[in-house]
Amino acid sequence: MGNVILIGFMGCGKSSVAVKLSYRLKQSMTDTDRWIEKKQGKKIAEIFEQDGEEAFRQMETQALQYLKENAKNQVISVGGGMPVREENRALMKEIGKVVYLRATAETLYERVKEDGARPLLQCENPFERIQDLLEARKGAYEAAADIVVDVDGKNFGQILFEIERALRPAPRPYPGPYRAGEEGRFIGRLPGLGRYGHQNPAHDLDPLTAGLLDQPEETEKEAAQNMPEEEEKEPGCELKRLLVINGPNLNFLGIREKGVYGTKDYAYLLDLIARKANSCKARIEVFQSNHEGAIIDRIQAAYFDGTQGIVINPGAYTHYSYAIRDALASVSMPKVEVHISNIMEREEFRKVSVTAPACDRQIYGHGLEGYLEAVDFILAGGLEDR
Repeated sequence: MGNVILIGFMGCGKSSVAVKLSYRLKQSMTDTDRWIEKKQGKKIAEIFEQDGEEAFRQMETQALQYLKENAKNQVISVGGGMPVREENRALMKEIGKVVYLRATAETLYERVKEDGARPLLQCENPFERIQDLLEARKGAYEAAADIVVDVDGKNFGQILFEIERALRPAPRPYPGPYRAGEEGRFIGRLPGLGRYGHQNPAHDLDPLTAGLLDQPEETEKEAAQNMPEEEEKEPGCELKRLLVINGPNLNFLGIREKGVYGTKDYAYLLDLIARKANSCKARIEVFQSNHEGAIIDRIQAAYFDGTQGIVINPGAYTHYSYAIRDALASVSMPKVEVHISNIMEREEFRKVSVTAPACDRQIYGHGLEGYLEAVDFILAGGLEDR
């Protein structure tokens, strides 16, 4: 992913967002104000009082110069005035992607009006001071920013969602010669696949696509005749082989909590993945189980069977299965955790994932499309941007 730098006016939430974002991206976190305080051995307010604002601004530039040489895959929160200097803006651009957390003066005032530790707000009318400073710095913030996220009226989950979406690299087309036949044509059921695509671990299958649905009106002979022929591969060109794992209750899509997970059933999800396999010319196998051990066994099997990437929705195991987490950490291919709903806007226990740190990315709140985004991320070489 590289370095991500959060900028914005005091009170916009940079420090808090940085902590949460660093967890989401599995990167370390640096707050330049805390870095300066540790280096100088005194608080920011004391630096302003004893050394003056200009000296503090020089310290900010020194902090950026240090980070330019030493920061790698970090989330960095910087002071509100740091982007004002053109030199600092140039340094930040060299360090990483700059995200501007934009807020109105009214929102900022409500957040900091009780904070007596802000040196720049030690005046008769703090709200006017915020208005004036915000207007003066607006151009610098926008000039420094690669990404702008408005934070007014949004919770942390929504803000993190927008930042991650903006940081996500655009998928690159995956080259390959595979032709799946007529679009939308799904034939019969492969041996070893149940009606909803559950694979029997006893079968060593290599389906060309996932989610092959029953077509009762079609005989086995007709199905065999209609199976698309595999094109001759170009030398050195191999299909990407991916595995989608769905945990407990995912097979009850369309039945369970429709207000949260939607009305589309599991067969629809399999159809969606099958079409994705056709369009991106990949081999995608889908595995679903309500049992923790079966999921662990399938992850371990991926180490040996040529799987090159895993998309996993662990379901409720997300929040407490360290065993699945350890299994994911044991295999070195790219891994993406997917959740259909926005877990950051639901119950508190759903906001914690013990499995996400073993993956290269977590996608949540994008509905069933999140599976397709996860496939794109892996095919685009997701590990290259970590």
